[in-house]
Amino acid sequence: QVQLVESGGGLVQPGGSLRLSCAASGIIFSIADMGWYRQTPGNQREMVAAITRSGNTNYADSVKGRFTISRDNAKKTVYLQMISLKPEDTAVYYCNVDVFSVPGRGDYWGQGTQVTVSS
Repeated sequence: QVQLVESGGGLVQPGGSLRLSCAASGIIFSIADMGWYRQTPGNQREMVAAITRSGNTNYADSVKGRFTISRDNAKKTVYLQMISLKPEDTAVYYCNVDVFSVPGRGDYWGQGTQVTVSS
């Protein structure tokens, strides 16, 4: 089994910054793509940022220039650095990883961490 533990969410004022982390553990042979998604009540989960094993990144238009995704393959951890936060960034943020594990390749989600941007 694979477990994902997220941390770093919280309450921040508009214009502030937060850094989310998501660490994977368990029987993991390798990790392919890693990403962050977010969801607000009544809406579908949307992709925020993604990163391949080699470091290629992709961002939602709404966060380009403000959010940066990175990963540490040795620590099996993905990060999301968020700056210039806006109230519309308020959501539950989930990490997602594509893992080669037992019994095979699988897609796993974190438990979610709340990010609230408000004055």
